[in-house]
Amino acid sequence: MNMIEKQLKIAQNLGVRRTIKIVDTTLRDGLQAPGVLFDSDEKRSIAVALSEAGVDELEVGIPAMGIESQNGINHLCNLNLSCNLISWCRAVSGDILAAAKTKTDAISISFPTSEILLKTFGKDQSWLFDFLPSMVELASKYFDKIYVGAQDATRTDFELLSRFAKIANKLGVARIRIADTVGVATPFSTFNLIKKIKDLTPNLEVEFHAHNDLGMATANAFCAAEAGADALSVTVNGLGERAGNAPLEEVSVALFGVGNFDGKIKLHHLKNLSTMVSKASNRPIHKAKPIVGSDVFKHESGIHCMAMLKNSDSYQPFDPLIIGADEAQFGIGGQSGCAIIRHLLAMAGITVSQKDALILLDHVRCAAIKSKSSISVEELIALYFQTFQKVA
Repeated sequence: MNMIEKQLKIAQNLGVRRTIKIVDTTLRDGLQAPGVLFDSDEKRSIAVALSEAGVDELEVGIPAMGIESQNGINHLCNLNLSCNLISWCRAVSGDILAAAKTKTDAISISFPTSEILLKTFGKDQSWLFDFLPSMVELASKYFDKIYVGAQDATRTDFELLSRFAKIANKLGVARIRIADTVGVATPFSTFNLIKKIKDLTPNLEVEFHAHNDLGMATANAFCAAEAGADALSVTVNGLGERAGNAPLEEVSVALFGVGNFDGKIKLHHLKNLSTMVSKASNRPIHKAKPIVGSDVFKHESGIHCMAMLKNSDSYQPFDPLIIGADEAQFGIGGQSGCAIIRHLLAMAGITVSQKDALILLDHVRCAAIKSKSSISVEELIALYFQTFQKVA
């Protein structure tokens, strides 16, 4: 192949849109967040909403937690959702037998693989490689689709991890999960790790499970996809233990909204889904939360507002309507300029000259400083009449 042919091949590859599966674990890992509990109605509503949003698979609980958990899982199975449901288990025969009492489509068996976790649980490498085949064999009696997880994979010696992946592949499991259990991965290390695993076992599906302890969960998940991962594990609003997991809404927009990947997620469901889980988990969404925060499509800077009035794409990465949010809003405050003041007053039927807008702007800034917040359009109109001594 000559140089021109190689360049054409590269260009063709760059144009290929790979499909990424989204595995939501809000009803499993999300529930491990301190103080978060969902009742049966909330679990049902969340599961239905996730299915309607186009999530490929749902981890719906841990059967080994008891009969109540198993019944709850089966209740979700009876909904006949459009996505596959997964039971999560430790590498313990009792966990697998408990999962067998549910009707989930698949089972995910998590194995500690790092030296620190093996020692913590009183295990060693011999245990790991003895139990991997035996657990898969046991699970195969009850499930057609078996996933195995490498817990704490990002702190696991690569030779051990590669052996784990090769054996899992030979055992015929459907997928291996590479888990950044304590959130210490970086985008570059994630890319390199996933690429190595995919090169090692090209026929085995690879899923990446990110935690957000260093604030890189979304970036790491995206880099895993870039490196060849077939599936990504997420939770709504990033709900989860410690700093949480990769947020469904961030990962989905990064992949399918502005990225070059295909998937089943219906982006216009994301805002309502986020609001639902926020309420059920009693975890308010920060106003600056990426994608779904109340202020992420609100503009106050004079330069930005002036540009937005001309072209709504000028200072936004995407149209908020894509995720089911309201159109962009304008804040009125300390950073505002004359253009937005004249625009908002004109929308209220009040024409203001550039000279008067400059005068009014000083009063707007003083009011914003005093209140330490933006002011409303109603307050702006009141300031206008106060400033120019006019009767409304």
